[in-house]
Amino acid sequence: MKKITLTALAVFSALLLIFAGCSEASDTTVVETTSTSAAAPETSSTAPAEPTSTTASETVPEPTPEPTTETTEEPAPVLEFPRTVTDDTGEVTISESPARIVSLSPTATEMLFAIGAGPQVVAADSFSNFPPEAPTTDLSGFQPNIEAISTYEPDLVVISFDPGDLTAGLQALGAEVLKYSAAPTLDDAFQQMIYLGEATGNAEQAEEVVAELQEDIDLAVADLVLPAEPFTYYLELDPTLFSVTSSSFIGQIFELAGLESIADAAEGAAGGFPQLSEEFILDSDPDFIFLTDCCGESLETLMERAGWDSLDAIIGSRVVVFDSDIISRWGPRVVELLDEVAMIVANELAVLAS
Repeated sequence: MKKITLTALAVFSALLLIFAGCSEASDTTVVETTSTSAAAPETSSTAPAEPTSTTASETVPEPTPEPTTETTEEPAPVLEFPRTVTDDTGEVTISESPARIVSLSPTATEMLFAIGAGPQVVAADSFSNFPPEAPTTDLSGFQPNIEAISTYEPDLVVISFDPGDLTAGLQALGAEVLKYSAAPTLDDAFQQMIYLGEATGNAEQAEEVVAELQEDIDLAVADLVLPAEPFTYYLELDPTLFSVTSSSFIGQIFELAGLESIADAAEGAAGGFPQLSEEFILDSDPDFIFLTDCCGESLETLMERAGWDSLDAIIGSRVVVFDSDIISRWGPRVVELLDEVAMIVANELAVLAS
């Protein structure tokens, strides 16, 4: 598997912040369920009848007590602290289970809630719009203000971007810091969840969530009908023509559904997020063009670009705009992205078969 460069990850992390700034939070309906306990047995207010005397021959033998079996649930293992986990900077020691977490990464926020650490999160950055119960604030993950962060008295801060002095400044306040930028691959994304579980005292639940996600992906892939030859695509992260290769976490999801990125053959492809030229895109003539809703681009705006109206994807109206939150976050909603991409491929196969 190709390794991704730190420079490419830094570029992509910046693009993710641009996505967040341009996108709007989607409406979410929360369905509340209540559990109803069984009604307690009614008690009679009537006094019991007095016992009657019996002869020895009429003595009723005492019933033999039925054997009772006691079932005890094994308590969940308690993680011992301090614990050492790995982040983008190396090994980080977490001195004790954090009770007050500040998340400056929308993806980290989704991960923390998914693994059961939501009650520990006291504040999240302004772009953490999922899940709905996330404590979204006006904190910035792109231009972090240490003084504003300190008002939440965090003992752990999770970030995806450090402009240079953020980690040192937070550590000076007594907070521990974990930095997780865009995951190069799906396996790296899952590993980040495991590390967050260990760092927050939720290791067991994190492992369960990751296992469920991997199983969901396997089940989804097992049901897919793939094209005989992969469809090619160009994914435009922003109007400066940054894209993704099949080695990125996004590209891996698209590849599972039967799609191949034209960026795989581009200069700088080894980084996972190369910047393409218009000439390269026009020469590649992809079957699909995928956009994000970050920047107002659409089929109509692409047709205004010189030469783009001759692309097969535009002639066939195979231009799809994705929710930038879903496509740019490498957290627990990756299965949702796979489902969306798989549906696009299935629809195209149906059209070709008709």
